Amino acid sequence: MRGRASGPSPLPDRVARLWRTLGAAFVILVFVPPLLLLVAGSLTEPGLPPPPTPQLVPDPVSTVGYERALDLGGLLRASFNSVVVAVVAVPLSVLVASLAGFAMARLAPRVTATVVVASLAALMVPATTLLVPRFAIFRFLGLTDTLVPLITPALLGTSPLYVLVYYLAFRALPADLYDACLVEDLSPMRTWWRVALPLVRPVTAGLTALTFVLTWSNFLDPLIYVYDRDLFTLPLALRSLSLLDPTNFPVFLAGAVVATVPALLVFVLAQRRFLHHDD
Repeated sequence: MRGRASGPSPLPDRVARLWRTLGAAFVILVFVPPLLLLVAGSLTEPGLPPPPTPQLVPDPVSTVGYERALDLGGLLRASFNSVVVAVVAVPLSVLVASLAGFAMARLAPRVTATVVVASLAALMVPATTLLVPRFAIFRFLGLTDTLVPLITPALLGTSPLYVLVYYLAFRALPADLYDACLVEDLSPMRTWWRVALPLVRPVTAGLTALTFVLTWSNFLDPLIYVYDRDLFTLPLALRSLSLLDPTNFPVFLAGAVVATVPALLVFVLAQRRFLHHDD
């Protein structure tokens, strides 16, 4: 009698699902309560003193904070500026980082080691040490008080970390895959775009979400380079709201909600790729 073929053990899948459930529960416990308090505070009526204890359901519920935040803080214009910066900088940063990481993965081992060491050294340089020379360059070019200085770091992949992550991802692909591309006479650019990049979509999703959050919440660069209020991004607009009277804290919290929602949406859209990478 022929024995029934035994399939793969479901234990690894159960363990993976368990870890994913635990991870989701941890994220919910850490991040959801502050978000609920943020939304509840934004729905409090402005002008009243802060409550002695946090309230999940304010009494009375009011949307006046959002109306005043949009009016006093110029959040609509600031949101548009932040969207412009993010729409240009995030895809450009991911494309440049992925292309640089792919090039590193295809270099000779000795050259690759040198480039990796140089990237690690660049990663250890504090960003604040580059503020003065960067400002001098942009001022010499007449690009201060524009959105250009907020976008140009994407031309370098934004951070050496992104390049190194892509390098490790492309290097993990089978060598036979690259050999097959050579047999098919695919150019390096076509191999990167049509073969390698689609196979590291979880990495792309994760780095896209990370780049968007860092770009969206960038406060230091706009503070240094942007002076015209019409060019303020959301972090600068929130800073203006924070200078209001303390009894108007719902106005600032309403602005914080407006600034937080896009980052949450991007994370929700990306999480399926970098948490459920087998789908």
